[in-house]
Amino acid sequence: MLSVERGVSENTLAGYRRDLVDLSGFLSSRSSALLRASNADLRAYLQNLSKRGFAASSQARRLSAMRQFFQFLYAENLRGDDPSSTLDSPRQPLTLPKTLSVEAVDHLLTQAEHQAANADSALSQAKHLVTLRTLARLELLYSTGLRVSELVALPIAVLNRAQDHLIVTGKGNKDRLVPMSARARIATQRYRKMLKQRRGDRHNDDGFLFPASSVQGHITRQAFARDLKDLAMKAGLPPGAISPHVLRHAFASHLLQNGADLRAVQQLLGHADIATTQIYTHVLEDRLRQLVEDAHPLSQSKSDK
Repeated sequence: MLSVERGVSENTLAGYRRDLVDLSGFLSSRSSALLRASNADLRAYLQNLSKRGFAASSQARRLSAMRQFFQFLYAENLRGDDPSSTLDSPRQPLTLPKTLSVEAVDHLLTQAEHQAANADSALSQAKHLVTLRTLARLELLYSTGLRVSELVALPIAVLNRAQDHLIVTGKGNKDRLVPMSARARIATQRYRKMLKQRRGDRHNDDGFLFPASSVQGHITRQAFARDLKDLAMKAGLPPGAISPHVLRHAFASHLLQNGADLRAVQQLLGHADIATTQIYTHVLEDRLRQLVEDAHPLSQSKSDK
């Protein structure tokens, strides 16, 4: 149902599967099972997660999987009740998304450009392709705010449709239009040209933009994250503070800092609910304060004049 009706990604399906397998194992230890679990069983499971050191956010994700599973059983008449309906969500502390300054992102981009420029004359064609690939992925990620799962699985055909935007299939198999900056377009075209030269007859316009010998056929999220941390170290930045998701946060935060509308950022990020996008509003505090100072008729700055 999740796959066919809701179109959730393979990563989400794998996560739900792990959560339900873990729950099933716990229920077996209590001589129970998924189809006959009681509310007390599920409460005991949540307590067990806490004892095992699971963070509140991880407990909340497990609870979400449980709720959707038992709602499904109830809707399909496989159970006459929903034992998860009265479970309370664990309290989660308000955490702001990790992000990067404009200067830090500029250091990363400069380092990636430097590597690609040096490789053009000093390294083999294979190493040159690697540096161009790193630059293309970084430029694309920062200029579009794609999820890393969306970025690594981009089909090469997206570059044939238009020169200034991407059509991205996100969560729930929903397509969205994402503008692509001139820098990202140039970096991607340079990489694609080298890719064609390297692959020759093996090049496939129906394949992935970032092909690899993985099970999926494209570079994995984990491999990209490692490449990004290596680049951060060479740029003199702490690798622990850099990840593809942090760059997605930087994309959204920097847009808002420079006057972008929250609804527009929601659309670019592919968030179904604007409440998800509102985690970034902390970056607006100074700008909103200045807006009130400048525009409100009773502001102190105007009365001083």
